[in-house]
Amino acid sequence: MAEVESLETLLEKSASALDEREASEMKRILYGAPTPKIELPREAVEKAGAGNFELAAYKFPVSGEEESRPRRIVRIAVVQNEIVKPTTAPISEQKTALWDRIKEITHTASLCGVNIICYQEAWPQPFFFCTREKYPWTEFAESAEDGPTIKLCQEMAARYNMVIVSSILERDANHGGVLFNTAVIISNSGKVLGKTHKNHIPRVGDFNESTYYMEGNTGHKVFQTAYGRIAVNICYGRHHPLNWLGYGINGAEIVFNPSATVGALSEPMWPIEARNAAIANSYFVACNNRVGTETFPNEFTSADGKPAHKDFGHFYGSSYVAGPNGGRTPGLNRVRDGILICEIDLNLIQQIRDKWCFQMTQRTEIYAKLLADAVKPDFKPDIVYETTD
Repeated sequence: MAEVESLETLLEKSASALDEREASEMKRILYGAPTPKIELPREAVEKAGAGNFELAAYKFPVSGEEESRPRRIVRIAVVQNEIVKPTTAPISEQKTALWDRIKEITHTASLCGVNIICYQEAWPQPFFFCTREKYPWTEFAESAEDGPTIKLCQEMAARYNMVIVSSILERDANHGGVLFNTAVIISNSGKVLGKTHKNHIPRVGDFNESTYYMEGNTGHKVFQTAYGRIAVNICYGRHHPLNWLGYGINGAEIVFNPSATVGALSEPMWPIEARNAAIANSYFVACNNRVGTETFPNEFTSADGKPAHKDFGHFYGSSYVAGPNGGRTPGLNRVRDGILICEIDLNLIQQIRDKWCFQMTQRTEIYAKLLADAVKPDFKPDIVYETTD
């Protein structure tokens, strides 16, 4: 059975049965404040057509001009893509094909004036963690400081004056060659600004990632770039509200969520979690997910009593951006490569914080005490029971 193209195509069909006011109300309730489309250069549109990838662009509204602060307009982009070569191809061919694809997509983003671009989780490789096989797959691992993928990203960042967030499988040579799921942040100067690890490793379904790499030890780093303060909450971390809070406490203005997740498991949660994080922490969240179905040479089981199989399931894309005002853009499609561009004014963050006062009304001192108590061996939940005389 063919995959549904996107949530938006289904909503458009539903809207056709409504009058104009009803359709507008449906969109307002589901998506929040409107995010108008941005007109993009013809050259970029033509390149997307020739390259067979979706190109969509929107912008978040602000409350208006401020006397004391100039606008802080930034164009961010998230990318979703399939693998290019089959998983049976030599490792070098798989890597090169993905590098070439990302070069094409990044060049198109540059034509659209993108300042910060984020690629999907583990983009230079197939998502082989489901197999539990070490070789040849760990050959995709590389240095986060000077590996070939990072060097490529450095070249593109300098060429396009663009900050690049690149998620890789890192081999840490300074710590015994241990592997980490790592996002590397490359400055628009072309220098490696730093790296941050995936804090939470899934232990559900075929996400056998703990077979390969360790939990992160970099905390909740925030990176000051030329275009704003950014952080990266890799994939599974989006399920943990305190993980999002950590980036907010450290001053993030934009949090990227590069992901690789399949429809059978997480799709009903996908439109909610990043948007909720943007609301609760009063910052922007840009989340992207790979697309396609990846088939591997050897069968593997899922510990669910079902027959062995060779694919993980369908990666459903649907990348989108959510704002602190509760709004979100439409998502990219579920079946094709794509770039989602979003123009944001970082001043919206303070405007929303002044309106909703979440940072004023939160009680971090209470949460801190509860968490400090909860990690003690003798902790007992504070539950009140009815007493009997």
